[in-house]
Amino acid sequence: MVTAPVRVRFAPSPTGPLHIGGVRTALYNFLFARKLNGTMILRIEDTDRNRFVPGAEDYIVNSLAWCGLDFDESPEKGGPYAPYRQSERTEIYKDYIERLIERGHAYYAFDSEAELNALREKGKADGTGTFQYDHNIRKSLKNSLALPEVEWKKMLEAGFSYVIRIKIPENEQVTVHDLIRGDVVVNTSNLDDKVLFKSDGLPTYHLANVVDDFLMKITHVIRGEEWLPSAPLHVLLYRFFGWEDVMPRFAHLPLILKPDGNGKLSKRDGDRLGFPVFPAEWKDPETGDIYAGYRESGYLPEAVINILAHLGWNPGTEQELFPIHELIQEFSLERIVKHGSKFDPEKARWFNHQYLQKKSDHELTLLLNPWLAQHGVSASAEFQEKVIHLVRERAFLIPDLWNNSWFFFVRPQQYDEQVYQKIWQPGTTGWLRDFAIQASKLVEFDKDAMHLLIQDFITKNGIKMGQLMTPLRLLLVGSNQGPAIMDMAEVLGQEEFLHRIGSGLEMLSR
Repeated sequence: MVTAPVRVRFAPSPTGPLHIGGVRTALYNFLFARKLNGTMILRIEDTDRNRFVPGAEDYIVNSLAWCGLDFDESPEKGGPYAPYRQSERTEIYKDYIERLIERGHAYYAFDSEAELNALREKGKADGTGTFQYDHNIRKSLKNSLALPEVEWKKMLEAGFSYVIRIKIPENEQVTVHDLIRGDVVVNTSNLDDKVLFKSDGLPTYHLANVVDDFLMKITHVIRGEEWLPSAPLHVLLYRFFGWEDVMPRFAHLPLILKPDGNGKLSKRDGDRLGFPVFPAEWKDPETGDIYAGYRESGYLPEAVINILAHLGWNPGTEQELFPIHELIQEFSLERIVKHGSKFDPEKARWFNHQYLQKKSDHELTLLLNPWLAQHGVSASAEFQEKVIHLVRERAFLIPDLWNNSWFFFVRPQQYDEQVYQKIWQPGTTGWLRDFAIQASKLVEFDKDAMHLLIQDFITKNGIKMGQLMTPLRLLLVGSNQGPAIMDMAEVLGQEEFLHRIGSGLEMLSR
């Protein structure tokens, strides 16, 4: 038996920004394809023109590129089954919907939205439950199954608005073979006659994705759990088209849950709890609202990939950090869990911290450079690397490199009043002036010499370490933050060190 080459697709809709759940779906498809030397496809499913958002497709493409996920076939790259935007494939779908109608598996429905809404409201009012367009009532509605043929054909010729619905068989068991969840069995009596072709002449997701998966020879459909209820319908479509022998294998991924585990993670949770849920910053073109992204928040793409890889997949070992080539090697659908995975914002920061620490001082200075430019600061590469070496361990996100080091590049212009009031004593100014004089006499100005000077000074003056060090830090930084005084002194150098003490004392004495 010859096994078809693996072909998978990531098929987002440009109806808004790409959620990290979508990125995870793309990642799992990517890992699966690369491990099995298969083909990874990007297909844009843009047939829902009512929900189309300008700029969303570019956002999706750019976000995936930042994450390091590349495609073998896509709208940009092309490929043997182009075009890869569904809006450019509408003539293809018309042919296939006609086949379903001819075979008796689909029908024209002329019911207006107002009429359907009235039936929904009636169901609520009389307590009969949620209205469902199915085998129980379709013969009593306005469609080609209920109306005389001559009548509904006249309606078509007259240009009446219509949709085309699938004709779901009554009381049949449909089995979805899912690689993660096992067999999922649904009775067709629980399914409604979904719309396959809309009144605007475009297919719905259900028809377009099945037709495209067949034509593009997709072997595995790896998608989110939210599509599991639609899977029986898709299985029926494969049967109706006579494609059961080439139907792809399904794998429905578990949800990414809120940090407390109660429900699916949403953009509102990110806003509320202060962490991103999108790979890159998104500006809503209608409202102007801006939503944070992992890229702009200071995450590294390799960290984001590791964060997402573990949200639903278990490597079976204690290893947590995987270079992409190792992820590809270790990944398997068998190790994807069935239950949802809680998103842990602190764990996400931990992942990013680990990847920042893996970078050299030089690589981190390249990440710091945009912040220096933004603040109009210039410094030699050598100085930057010395600074980075001191602050790197405290950096969890890229902005931390600047937030923990800015005072090396910018002299204090003001001093924390609360710290000043708390620590300044009558003798503090005199001690600091004397200490500066002693520091100016050092021939070797490094942290070892500074350490000896500090020890000698506090002993001779009979003061505690904090009585010298905390005021000294205030003069050097402007607040009570920063690395060890000895380390800061060595990096700043003797001239800058003494200047900051002198200017600080002058400003505080005013």
